[in-house]
Amino acid sequence: MQLVSAPVAAPTAAFAFLALLGQAGVSAAQDANAAVDTAPISASSNVGAPTSDVYPPAGTTVDLELFPPESKVGFAGPTPTGVQPAAAQTAQLYPYNTGPGNQFPLVASPPHAEESEPSSYPTADPDFNILRYWGNLSPWYSLSSADYGLPDASPLVPDGCTITQLHLLYRHGARYPTSDAAPATFAAKLQDAAAAAGGFEVSGDLAFLADWTYKLGAELLTPFGRSQEFLLGLEHRQLYGALLNNFTEAGTIPVFRTESQDRMVKTAENFLAGFFGVPEYLEQANLEILVEADGVNNSGAPYDVCTNANVESRGYIGDALAKDFAANAFNATLARLNSQITGLEFTPTDAIAMLQLCSYETVALGYSVFCGLFSEEDFRNYEYYFDLMFYYENGPGSPVSAAQGLGYLQEFVARFTGKYPEGYSAINTTYDNSSTYFPLNQSIYADATHEVVVMDALMAFNLTALFDGPPLSPAGNQKQNSFVASKIVPFATHFDVQVLECPAYQPTKQIRFIV
Repeated sequence: MQLVSAPVAAPTAAFAFLALLGQAGVSAAQDANAAVDTAPISASSNVGAPTSDVYPPAGTTVDLELFPPESKVGFAGPTPTGVQPAAAQTAQLYPYNTGPGNQFPLVASPPHAEESEPSSYPTADPDFNILRYWGNLSPWYSLSSADYGLPDASPLVPDGCTITQLHLLYRHGARYPTSDAAPATFAAKLQDAAAAAGGFEVSGDLAFLADWTYKLGAELLTPFGRSQEFLLGLEHRQLYGALLNNFTEAGTIPVFRTESQDRMVKTAENFLAGFFGVPEYLEQANLEILVEADGVNNSGAPYDVCTNANVESRGYIGDALAKDFAANAFNATLARLNSQITGLEFTPTDAIAMLQLCSYETVALGYSVFCGLFSEEDFRNYEYYFDLMFYYENGPGSPVSAAQGLGYLQEFVARFTGKYPEGYSAINTTYDNSSTYFPLNQSIYADATHEVVVMDALMAFNLTALFDGPPLSPAGNQKQNSFVASKIVPFATHFDVQVLECPAYQPTKQIRFIV
């Protein structure tokens, strides 16, 4: 015991001595840091350059002879199963996704302080969460039904009713930017400016840009996105697992669907892994992968066969209105940032790009220094930028949204009624008229898609009453409409349609939407 306790005092004293040295040097260090912060820094030659890592190493793979799987090792121990969970039917409370777990392990900086505030920490509103102001780039979280004027609504099954069928339409999880998105264009702009004669210099909040490189890939699901879909699968197994008993009785396994893009396949696979477990999901469900390409009918990607959706004056109204709004929404912040850079001038387009870098770097890398450049007002305007885009492109303000969602609506009706759909929309009749690929007797359906299709489907179901109030104003947020993109189309958004058998109602077959 003496050998353990005797040395304790020495490191304590040493720690105290180091602390005193630190206190003595604080003022000098602060003065030095202040000088560094104000001194302009020249951009390096590789600023904005795309960088990436590769894993696993080329030519490597798991050696199953040296590291055999469970099926070969054996000795698994007892494996009796219990009953399937059915929390949506049996629980007295609903598992709302409202805590910090919905964004773990992401870290987000507080917003930049407004000019009237003494510093960036704390912000004017300590409860302000920037991750909930990123439009379709926000992580999904549960909402109160009161947000849509239904304070007494409950997702719990009404007394006397039994769930007989579930229809789930869900979006992929967090991903890298699309190939033609603003962040990569912004990085290229920095590259070009650094390569030009004289380059550019940065100071203050922008000092990090001097050697910043573009670290994002394109299109792929991020690790955080994988976790979102795994948890979504887990949630639905807990809520609706008992519906699997219908497959056991029928001697079949379900057919679930997704699109052919890599992130869509990985989304469905991670959902299945959460729902069925690993590696069980490989043998307990069929995954149907529908081709997503121009000219190919697919209710999960209807824009590929909807001519009007690709006409600018019909399918891109929201994009134009959002750009017009952004033209003057970030003037104060742009003035501040442009005062900290020479040789380059930031525009409203760059402001959106940097805000998107805040979002994308956070969901891909876990943290982004770009987030600290923008104020609370900026993030509210960033959200409204997306609100305008989705309201007029895929929401109540779009002339083509419901038509694009019609395919999924037809498929839902077919599954609900047990009759194959007619082929006059984006549905693929080659698959949808096949009992193999489009079974009509499943108790669980799960279709992976994109956020725009989730929105289109809501419009096709005519759930526009959820978005009460006048159309969104391109001039600015009047706060008179409940349409908020981050609440409707975030990463991993989804909606459930429950089919219920309720003997006390007429007709006894009822449906409910859990949005």
